Amino acid sequence: MFTHLLVPLDGSELAEIALPMAWAIAEKFSSKITLLRAVHLPPYIGDGLDFADLYTNLDQSMQQEARAYLEDKNKVLCSAGLDVHYHLVVGEPPADAILLAADELGVDAIVMSTHGRGGMMRWVFGSVADRVLQRARVPILLSRVPPPGISLVQLPAIEAEEDLHSPEEPARVTGNSC
Repeated sequence: MFTHLLVPLDGSELAEIALPMAWAIAEKFSSKITLLRAVHLPPYIGDGLDFADLYTNLDQSMQQEARAYLEDKNKVLCSAGLDVHYHLVVGEPPADAILLAADELGVDAIVMSTHGRGGMMRWVFGSVADRVLQRARVPILLSRVPPPGISLVQLPAIEAEEDLHSPEEPARVTGNSC
């Protein structure tokens, strides 16, 4: 039924509330999990001021941070005996990256959280979850943000055994440390 799950993460604790649900499903159905992170900066449009170097450094820094984050979450889930991979998508808006990865990787379901924005905040910032819900071709399991006063479920932390390094970044990076 659920042989391959896609779990989009943005680096926030709110996004990570989907991990325990994905973990439980993966254990029940022996599913493979692919963790996804999208790194997207709006296109740089020069206006006579030279911010190109700053923009490039920011983009590279974001990619390095995203890869280290995915590798860390990958190690935690692998240490629990799960079949976990990660996928870093560079240059696509988050909703598009999720939908493209779901198609490219042939996943059976997307397990993600919603930040629970409503009203004006949803209108201003949009909703990645809404966009994915409207256009996905596979089932989506959404975790809502817990109400105030309820703590978020967190995965146990583990220390990295080696320094993380970042070679030249391709547009899409897939990895597996299990």
